[in-house]
Amino acid sequence: MKLILSTLLLLSSLSFFAQSNLNPLPICPKSPNCFRSELNTKKYFKRPLKFKNDLNTSNAELIALISNYENTELVNKSSDQLEFLFTTKVGKFVDEVSFQFDEDNNCIHFRSASRKGWSDMGANKRRMKKIVKDWNNLN
Repeated sequence: MKLILSTLLLLSSLSFFAQSNLNPLPICPKSPNCFRSELNTKKYFKRPLKFKNDLNTSNAELIALISNYENTELVNKSSDQLEFLFTTKVGKFVDEVSFQFDEDNNCIHFRSASRKGWSDMGANKRRMKKIVKDWNNLN
């Protein structure tokens, strides 16, 4: 019984560490229709967005940037988190895109995921690559 409790405690602490230190947004499932930033990666397009201005200014800049994309809707806004819905032109699939501002590291973690299905034909990855590129052009 002690072994089981110890194992459960260890596993829960490892998952908390993985989520809280790398990216506070939920971990992607094994399906290919989710794309998420990571702090410790060499892949340029998977690193969190960097911000130079204060939190409120960066928050407003990101809202303005995303609002320029077609078929987007801001569904949740707080001082350190933004959530958008993107609706695809073909099939009208809805994808959830979340941004979490990390003031300690001056970065914005992101996660883009399809609400349904297994594959998105790379749509979430392409979207986030475009957002990363557009954000970096602003900053």
